[in-house]
Amino acid sequence: MSARPLILLSNDDGYDAAGLIALREALAAIGDVIVCAPATNQSATSHKLTLTTVLRLRRIDATTYALDGTPADCIYVALHSKERLLPRWPDIVVSGMNHGPNLGVDVIYSGTVAAAREAAGRGIPAIAVSCAARSDRTAAAKLGAQVVGRCWAQVADLPRPLSPAPLLNVNIPPGDGPWPLAATIAGRRRYDDDVVYRDDPRGREYLWIGGSSFRHDEAKGSDTDAWDHGKASVTPLTLAVNEREHAVLAAACAD
Repeated sequence: MSARPLILLSNDDGYDAAGLIALREALAAIGDVIVCAPATNQSATSHKLTLTTVLRLRRIDATTYALDGTPADCIYVALHSKERLLPRWPDIVVSGMNHGPNLGVDVIYSGTVAAAREAAGRGIPAIAVSCAARSDRTAAAKLGAQVVGRCWAQVADLPRPLSPAPLLNVNIPPGDGPWPLAATIAGRRRYDDDVVYRDDPRGREYLWIGGSSFRHDEAKGSDTDAWDHGKASVTPLTLAVNEREHAVLAAACAD
């Protein structure tokens, strides 16, 4: 195993997003970075794969590719295009740095998290990194890269593919740093959901969905609690689709 890992980097804000560029520069200190990211913003696309329309891949430079698809598409294409994008199977996949947090329920909708999840599902250690719009971008990227380096140190010598592969979600709050790091669980982030109906200049109705305000339920040890107290969080996510927690309920529904 090489001392410098091969890092596949993606995001959901687009290949030319400032957060990705900052994280790429920070990651270059610990590994060899290849970018495959969406050609345009794909926020809140979750784990969508493009199966019914063609995709187009554009080479930006020697180590950067832009795909007109989703974040999950980007990881899928990079991993399964043989040597067209990657010289070998990546050692670790990083997604971000997202412009804005992905806390609590956000991980369900997040394209940033989905890119990491697509890799973890294929046995590759994966980390999603997000920061507040009012975070110092350079400092946040350095902290994100630090978490990636620590993760790599833990998994570098393990046989591949990993089963299960670690899937971590990092969130960095506003400020200039340094931020204390806390190991957390996913908290509860509640949005004031809304649907706004309006008419365009020709009198045709259109609408916008999604509320802009939110609140956090009190949950000690959670990513939302860490955020509210100015701490950066590292939250493990799971790929499990066979959890037994609601087995009794399922049995009752099937009876």
